[in-house]
Amino acid sequence: MVLIDKRIFAGGLAMIIAGVIIGLTIGEPPTGHSGMTEEEIIDLMMAEDENQAFQLLYGLLIGVGFLLVLISFGARRKKGSAKKTEKKPAE
Repeated sequence: MVLIDKRIFAGGLAMIIAGVIIGLTIGEPPTGHSGMTEEEIIDLMMAEDENQAFQLLYGLLIGVGFLLVLISFGARRKKGSAKKTEKKPAE
């Protein structure tokens, strides 16, 4: 039986799902065409920058979510495995 911390596992899974959804909704990067005006070039550059920021966001979400899922498998102790004992100082 594998011991996992269900809250950490669920949080990691939610982050992975959110990252994948953002990645799928972003779609393809913006493209330009020949003969663009200066305003169109500036708009294209801003759209490319925004697309790059979203790629970073969903990459981080997926990465941190994956780490949380991995951490959740070792985050829970067995019951009674580590008992604390108090030692009284010698007088």
